[in-house]
Amino acid sequence: MVTGAVGSVGSVPRLVVAAPASGSGKTTVATGLMAAWSARGMAVSPHKVGPDYIDPGYHALATGRVGRNLDAYLCGAELVAPLFAHGARGCDIAVVEGVMGLFDGASGEGELASTAQVAKLLRAPVVLVVDASAQARSVAALVHGFVSFDPEVRVGGVILNKVASDRHEAVLREALEAVGVPVLGVLRRGAVVETPSRHLGLVPVAERAADAVAAVEAMGAMVAEGCDLAGLVALASSAGPLVGAAWDAGEALVSSPPPPLPSLTLGSARAGGPPSSLGAAPPDPPVGPGGPRPQTPDGLERAVVALAGGAAFSFSYAEHAELLTAAGAEVVTFDPLRDEELPEGTSGVVIGGGFPEVYASELSANEALRKQIAELAASGTPVAAECAGLLYLCRELDGMPMCGVLDASARMSERLTLGYRDAVAVSDSVLAVAGTRMRGHEFHRTVVEPGAGASPAWGVRVPERRIEGFVEGGVHASYLHTHWASAPGVARRFVERCRTS
Repeated sequence: MVTGAVGSVGSVPRLVVAAPASGSGKTTVATGLMAAWSARGMAVSPHKVGPDYIDPGYHALATGRVGRNLDAYLCGAELVAPLFAHGARGCDIAVVEGVMGLFDGASGEGELASTAQVAKLLRAPVVLVVDASAQARSVAALVHGFVSFDPEVRVGGVILNKVASDRHEAVLREALEAVGVPVLGVLRRGAVVETPSRHLGLVPVAERAADAVAAVEAMGAMVAEGCDLAGLVALASSAGPLVGAAWDAGEALVSSPPPPLPSLTLGSARAGGPPSSLGAAPPDPPVGPGGPRPQTPDGLERAVVALAGGAAFSFSYAEHAELLTAAGAEVVTFDPLRDEELPEGTSGVVIGGGFPEVYASELSANEALRKQIAELAASGTPVAAECAGLLYLCRELDGMPMCGVLDASARMSERLTLGYRDAVAVSDSVLAVAGTRMRGHEFHRTVVEPGAGASPAWGVRVPERRIEGFVEGGVHASYLHTHWASAPGVARRFVERCRTS
């Protein structure tokens, strides 16, 4: 249950950038719009449909605001509008980048988690980005199909991408006149923005800072030149009002108490085995040495939760840090590539997703930090690790020594593991009691052997039944990425364990 007034957020102009298929140019257009409007002095709220961590990094660079995900599978359809309103506070306009094709969502679940569903939940118009490189008059049939497929989805305009020439543009515009959908932008085929990719998609912003800034500026300039910015603002202003409350971390915790805390000896803790971590990165500055620790409203000293960040661990949802803070934590970011010590007074560690496989040698070389994390985990300190965090806690990654918290080995794989997961907690842990159901997603090209410990973290029910992950002492380590806004009690449970361990 979410409470707290939306105020004017419910009427913020908003636009969903969608496409017939992946690879059509959504990220270029969405990020370009964000950058173009930001350059003109507008406060732009950036959002991404689905679980992807990488695109929101580019959105944040374009707008100077945290990029936020809107995922109806991970969080439930009922939280899409409240989470949107939370991110859009104080903004002049919001841009929501879609995922895959407009009507593509969770496999076998109808419209669930699709861009179309999110557009309907937000009462937002859609601008369709069409790759016109290999078509002429047929573009009208394509757009007509998307306009008419679901009458509740309002496609208010088209942006034509990869247009070859003035003649090509004229043919496309003439064809689309019959459909009655205005052309709000034309991007030429020769305009290429350098956005390098690798095994899991675009290279994250955190790994190419200067180049990423240049790329975002180029997207903004290209979109500003080729698109009708005023017409797109007018379309965004036609969005229907949202009724309800903006999500608030504190209010969410009040209405979602945590399950009982586990005992100090969880699962089947291995002697000398340490806990894990979960990724994040938002930012409360650390308190200086000897300074007083911040306190919670009830007068308790805040538990220091160290959140992994930097180039190797750049995947996180902003709401995780917000929930930890609301639950009484002082959230401090550390970079396992550069920092040789955890933040002073650390009483819990969260290590999320990223690309440790790309930085295995550098992570391995930071022996002092690896040793400290292992010792902390062995002492029973809570550690929550997702995907990249799981790899970092293993004994080795591609032959390079890691933290050795888990008696497991990780390596790169040819196979891409990708998709939503329906899971149930198998073992009591610092995050959840056995039997807790959560939804998550996997996104990796690595393998951990064995895939589960004596006390597994999750029993995955979709797409196939299996157990995975590790619960050892205060450690919860798994491939599964979860969104804590769907279960705020997880954050409170973790922070309470940080205080009592």
